[in-house]
Amino acid sequence: MAAESRPRSEAHGHQHRDVSGGWLRPAVFGAMDGLVTNVSLIAGVGGGGGTAHTIVLTGLAGLAAGAFSMAAGEYVSVSSQNELIYAEVDKERRELETNAAAEQAELAAMLRARGVRPATARQAAAEISADPAKALAVHALEELGVDPGELPSPLVAAAASLASFAAGALVPLLPYLAGLHVLAAALALAAAAAVAGGGMVARLTGRPFWRGALRQLVLGAIAAGFTYLIGLGVGHVAG
Repeated sequence: MAAESRPRSEAHGHQHRDVSGGWLRPAVFGAMDGLVTNVSLIAGVGGGGGTAHTIVLTGLAGLAAGAFSMAAGEYVSVSSQNELIYAEVDKERRELETNAAAEQAELAAMLRARGVRPATARQAAAEISADPAKALAVHALEELGVDPGELPSPLVAAAASLASFAAGALVPLLPYLAGLHVLAAALALAAAAAVAGGGMVARLTGRPFWRGALRQLVLGAIAAGFTYLIGLGVGHVAG
């Protein structure tokens, strides 16, 4: 066990699981990544003089490849994170089994650090330690900042990432799929989606809408601008 514990409030742990451990984080990142990736691909191919057919084919290929790549990466990432946590929890379980008195004393010390009176802390630690499952859950929450019973699902994270990336990547393709073969229309629609998506993410985290919207718009514009210039340069050289 670490020499210094890291107390975490229950509210903080709940917020951590909701925001970064379930479906919300991969969904948000997937949508923004899909939008920026595909608008950049479309801008690059369009800048190089690609036909509408080529742009649609590139966009759909980018959508499929990116969505499955994001899903696989998210699945491996969440699985690895969970496996690391399980290993730490198993270590904590062994220490509770082999050194129960020291673990109980440490729990009492953590309670005292939270402002609980020494006598009350000792009594509470003894009651918690009497139930091995409860003791493990409390130690894991206090020292690792996680609830072993509420870890994120790799499948849920992967599915959220795949679906949201595909949705984001589809946005700049919509004008072409609707028969409007104009690069400016795809860029404008992607810009509007970046503003809306970035602003909503900002509001979810308690920041001003305009700040998140502007940040996402600028980052997307930089990525699309660079790939457009690359496509333009390659198009001129090839032409």
